Amino acid sequence: MHKSIQSLQWKNDQLILLDQSLLPEETVFLSLSTIEEVWEAIRYLKVRGAPAIGMAAAYGLYIGIQNTQERDINSFIEDLEKKSDYLSSARPTAVNLFWALKRLKEKAYDGQKKGINVEKIKKILLKEAIEIQEEDEKVCRKIGEHALGLFQDGMGILTHCNAGSLATALYGTATAPFYIAKERGWNLKIFVNETRPVLQGARLTAWELQQAGIDVTLICDNMAAVVMANRSVQAVIVGTDRVAANGDVANKIGTYMVAILAKEHKLPFYVAAPFSSIDLSTPTGTEIQIEERSGDEIIYGLGKKIAPEGIKVFNPAFDITPYSLVTAFVTEKGIVYPDQAGRYDNVLHNLK
Repeated sequence: MHKSIQSLQWKNDQLILLDQSLLPEETVFLSLSTIEEVWEAIRYLKVRGAPAIGMAAAYGLYIGIQNTQERDINSFIEDLEKKSDYLSSARPTAVNLFWALKRLKEKAYDGQKKGINVEKIKKILLKEAIEIQEEDEKVCRKIGEHALGLFQDGMGILTHCNAGSLATALYGTATAPFYIAKERGWNLKIFVNETRPVLQGARLTAWELQQAGIDVTLICDNMAAVVMANRSVQAVIVGTDRVAANGDVANKIGTYMVAILAKEHKLPFYVAAPFSSIDLSTPTGTEIQIEERSGDEIIYGLGKKIAPEGIKVFNPAFDITPYSLVTAFVTEKGIVYPDQAGRYDNVLHNLK
């Protein structure tokens, strides 16, 4: 069984988070006890990765209401909704954030209908947050087992950004097959894009795979075409922050570029997607709001300014990969291939 550093855990009525913004130089765990601290952790990438953001938000919502003095259930629900809206504003693209908050609110609404008092509803909400984390570990394991069937011992595989243990409860999504392969004695050769501008591939994915003793090679983003052309890799697998109903994929900036390169080099491009990341209410990727971050992430690097003063900067955190470039989705229920028309609309609807 694979064991790794957990990115978050609930302990002593606090959310314990590994501060991923400090990796790999420092391993620092934060103890968060206010909803404002959780919002800041999500917003400023101390916790990142769609599943981990969802888990943090669920615990954050409980933290926000655990000490409320409200005894009237209607006032309590109103307060809960306000705090949910507040957490939702931290990052707009990752659907797991909204999905997790919705799960907790639905539990509260159900309790309201049944006449359950405020204190009991609080306990129900904490239980739901813990269940979200436990479910995620099981989901990631299943995704890894399904994905491993797409690969063979000795293969080279490229991944982008961090969809690993640090982004989930355990195993990761896109990295799950790497860990399971390690358990089974396989030797997959993993190539990791650095993932500019925040370098999640270099700082996080390369670090966690190296810690696990997995064969990992770090490359610059602009080297992906070379390792494909020289046949160092035979497949690509990435995670996702949101999948639209038609199969368009929102993921870390640079994913679209990698998908185009994979198609050009006739390599399969797989997306590891737990059902919590599939958003059937969003028809296509065009409707997904893309977060734009501070230009300082590009202007500064390694503690120094690397661009001219006053330069204009465009810094979207995510891009949209069209469904036509996706070979298959790997979900906890199995591999999802496109229909005969090359689309995913009906396939994803039927599975959900």
